[in-house]
Amino acid sequence: MQTRTLGTTGPQVSSLGLGAMGMSALYGEADRSESIATVHAALDAGITLLDTGDFYGMGHNELLLNEALRTAPAALREQALISVKFGALRGPDGSWLGYDGRPAAVKNFAAYSLQRLGTDHIDIYRIARLDHSVPVEETVGAIAELVEAGYVRHIGLSEVGAESLRRAAAVAPIADLQIEYSLISREIEREILPTARELGIGVTAYGVLSRGLISGHFTRDRKLAANDFRGMSPRFQGENLGRNLDLVDALREIAEQKGVTVAQIAIAWVLSRGEDIVPLVGARRRDRLAEAVGALDVTLDGDDLAAIEAAVPAGAAAGARYPEAQMAHLDSEK
Repeated sequence: MQTRTLGTTGPQVSSLGLGAMGMSALYGEADRSESIATVHAALDAGITLLDTGDFYGMGHNELLLNEALRTAPAALREQALISVKFGALRGPDGSWLGYDGRPAAVKNFAAYSLQRLGTDHIDIYRIARLDHSVPVEETVGAIAELVEAGYVRHIGLSEVGAESLRRAAAVAPIADLQIEYSLISREIEREILPTARELGIGVTAYGVLSRGLISGHFTRDRKLAANDFRGMSPRFQGENLGRNLDLVDALREIAEQKGVTVAQIAIAWVLSRGEDIVPLVGARRRDRLAEAVGALDVTLDGDDLAAIEAAVPAGAAAGARYPEAQMAHLDSEK
């Protein structure tokens, strides 16, 4: 497994990370035994970075990772680095109630995560979305106190804009920014990515396959389950879906010419954007994981990159990446 370092102060991690969200929530039902087997397969392949959130299934995902790590061989378990997002407030019905970044809440969330994960520390800790009623300096300062106490190793951020990055970095070292970045989500290239690089902050890129939309496996006639949030995503609706899958068809032609899959060429493109970027893949099954790991063997030369750019130019996606209400929470989009 190839490795990359998260920023100038962060840990060395595998060049691909595994995002575990879909194993617990938001993409319809998941198979628990297959999910655990997929985590084991990721560790066996050399993937060290495991990403979760305390609100994924209201704690379910952390408990799932706990079980997966407890049942993994000791040598593999010890190499795992866990990244946790916190701060999202949920109701018993699964509703979203906002975000809480108060210092006392930060420490409370961490206490519960440590218990669910069955560990004495969290490797990278980050608020999922900024709480706009609390200065980012206070939220980051609370995580810094957890670092000083030994409960957290590194501070991360998620979906914040350039100004918030600067303010946070003035308080404490920031290892990485977790943010959506893919062929059809390239907004960070304008200001956020250059700012992160200036400050020595790495990027963990989620949504590299745009929640399966540009994986090559999503079809126009696919029916989504009622509890699959993609059914509310603008990019998966109506004419938008058709236009976005037209982009995938164009990308498929390039992938076939190289003898690789659409998913592999999409992941390889993100990998090609810089050594400071680590893609997170949301595989829930071992076969999808194996396909994603195969992207590490894909080399894109200048001609390949030009062809990809022509097939899926920046700004070509139809529809926003989240429904309007969720977009309002993104500091990165302001």
